[in-house]
Amino acid sequence: MAVGKSGARADRDRLSIRFGDILVAENGWVAPDYREEEAARYMKNEELLIAIDLGLGKGKSTVWTCDLTHRYIEINADYRS
Repeated sequence: MAVGKSGARADRDRLSIRFGDILVAENGWVAPDYREEEAARYMKNEELLIAIDLGLGKGKSTVWTCDLTHRYIEINADYRS
């Protein structure tokens, strides 16, 4: 959802998302081998690598961030996409 709302150009049908080595989505759909339990375990790590391929060609950006406030997590845990 965040990619779609970011305003960045993206090709939904080429979009891929990874949490570390876990392929979450490919070609705009949930990856066939994706298991939510595995991703949930990964999300408990102290450091996370989230990679998004917009399907637009070559380019790279790195973003560093910090932990999120409890209220932010509460708000975003109340829905699922």
